[in-house]
Amino acid sequence: MVSRKLGRARWILSVLALGGAMVISGNAAAECKFVSTKAGNEPLIIKPTDKDTPEAKQFLETCVNPYTKRFVADAEAAKAGKKKFGYYSCTQCHGGNAGGQTGPSITDDRWQYSKHVTDKGIFETIAGGSDAGMPTWHQQPSGNPELLSTDDILVIIGWLRSMYKGGGDKPWLDEKPAQ
Repeated sequence: MVSRKLGRARWILSVLALGGAMVISGNAAAECKFVSTKAGNEPLIIKPTDKDTPEAKQFLETCVNPYTKRFVADAEAAKAGKKKFGYYSCTQCHGGNAGGQTGPSITDDRWQYSKHVTDKGIFETIAGGSDAGMPTWHQQPSGNPELLSTDDILVIIGWLRSMYKGGGDKPWLDEKPAQ
């Protein structure tokens, strides 16, 4: 009888352990689902790579840019984003301080796309481009390894958020991980 109870206890524990493993693996497999800014709102497929930084991998899982709060709080750190903004010639369309030129300002509250109130939304536009003249800048959707990595885009977005000149709320500072 003791053997039967012990066997049943082991069975219950194994079921509980299996259930816990399923929950843990379900959470670990969470990922941010991107949508193109182009007409049709097709999925924008960007997957983690071996070359991604921990920050890029975190963003691809949670949709929260780890650089944003850091750069808003530390202007010196944010300069890394400005450097990449210039290096990748974003200045040609958006101006030296992202205030607009032939392309729109991306530091004010007059968003070309309403989804730019989130870092995920602005990432989607930079990564996959738009129908309004923004080219695809991410290596994966473009198929061009010479273009920006996930981390490069996130660093630029962090700097852009640190340069924000609009009024009102700044929802990108309160973003929560995707569920």
